[in-house]
Amino acid sequence: METRKEEAQALLSQYHQEHLLQFYDELNDSSKGKLLDQIEQLDLEAVCKVWRRMPDSQVELLDGRQLSSIPACSWDEFTDEEQGKYAAAGWELLQQGKVGAIVVAGGHGSRLGHEGPKGTFNIGLPSDKSLFQLQAERLINLSERAGKPIAWYIMTSPDNHIQTVNFFEDHHYFGYGREHCTFFQQGMMPAIDERGKILLATKDEICLAPSGNGDCFAALKRTGALADIKRRGLEWLFYYNVDNALVKVADPLFIGVAACHPYPVAAKAVDKSYPEEPVGVLCYRNGRPAVVEYTVIPDEIMYEKDDRGRLMYHLGNISMQLFRFDFIEKVAGVDLPFAMAHKKIKCIDSFGKLMEPNIPNAYKMEQFIFDFFPLSEQITVLKVKREEEFAPVKNKEGEDSPASARELVLSLHHKWLLESGVSKERLSHRRIEISPLVSYAGEGLTPDKVRTLGI
Repeated sequence: METRKEEAQALLSQYHQEHLLQFYDELNDSSKGKLLDQIEQLDLEAVCKVWRRMPDSQVELLDGRQLSSIPACSWDEFTDEEQGKYAAAGWELLQQGKVGAIVVAGGHGSRLGHEGPKGTFNIGLPSDKSLFQLQAERLINLSERAGKPIAWYIMTSPDNHIQTVNFFEDHHYFGYGREHCTFFQQGMMPAIDERGKILLATKDEICLAPSGNGDCFAALKRTGALADIKRRGLEWLFYYNVDNALVKVADPLFIGVAACHPYPVAAKAVDKSYPEEPVGVLCYRNGRPAVVEYTVIPDEIMYEKDDRGRLMYHLGNISMQLFRFDFIEKVAGVDLPFAMAHKKIKCIDSFGKLMEPNIPNAYKMEQFIFDFFPLSEQITVLKVKREEEFAPVKNKEGEDSPASARELVLSLHHKWLLESGVSKERLSHRRIEISPLVSYAGEGLTPDKVRTLGI
């Protein structure tokens, strides 16, 4: 143990983090071993590199010369012939078992007043289904129609991994084949204070936080899940966030559009609701595809319009992408940049006393999935309808809340029923939920099927 301590001290001194051992002599042998394990696993060079890049002032706004608009296609703008070609291509890949799905689900629902993993959250639909169940049932629908299972990769964090796996097991994987579900954990990075010092959560534990969704490909590789993807012969991986109640997991039409274009990356986007909407923008940055955060876009660019009077930078990123496997394999080892998020983080002070700050006191280090975009010369962008595909659940109340997501889901199902021929009178004052097992995107709502819904 003493040799390990000396080696840890030597390592920490190189990076001016010796304070991590300040309570070492107070610990029992078990806690000493736990702390040394964590220190040995730290990527101190990465932490140091991130800190050196920290801006000394506020985020510098982009120069407009760095940005240009990126072309996007829309399903409604395709000809009947194009729609048929794309649909056939997407279904063919599903029927061949060439498509998998990856959900990033490492977060907790604490902001929603929910103690468990975010994917276990119930937004209050009549069925009381969790986000995970809604997504699983969409995969079941597609798998049964395609005649092939869709491999599902669920990225958790060390904080919620066991809870997530137990939730799936307690619910019998929602009827989906257990052998088609692979759980893997994302990496963790230490939180650092405003002097660049790594924080301690307790005297024997470093304060760690998930390293962001940009770690997903590296995590696939570290955990062996990438080898599983290769073994299954998957050609495309559909990526999405767990907190979208309307996500079309492994959307056949999106798959077809991506597969019929020569680019290894495709992304869905929605029109921004208003120029200041706090959402990343899909565009070119220095001639490469990128997502630019709204916080660094100057007003003159944010409000800029084209010759038809539309916003020049109107494509909002909604975290639904397709990545070709050969691209994932190539970039899984790339060091993406870390962004620094200023947060309120519980930690102990130099006296070992727990601090629960009221204002941001430290930084979390995160990588973002969209930082892979510039590694492709071009990407395919498909613009979709927000009310049909994007119902994020991020806030407890108001915009992007369980209530707003629930309203979007039920409004879409109301629209499906009207389009299937059900009269407004029969739907008057009724809130009807349609199971993803019954219809994936509004299809198949025949009179007989509608009657089974009690309408």
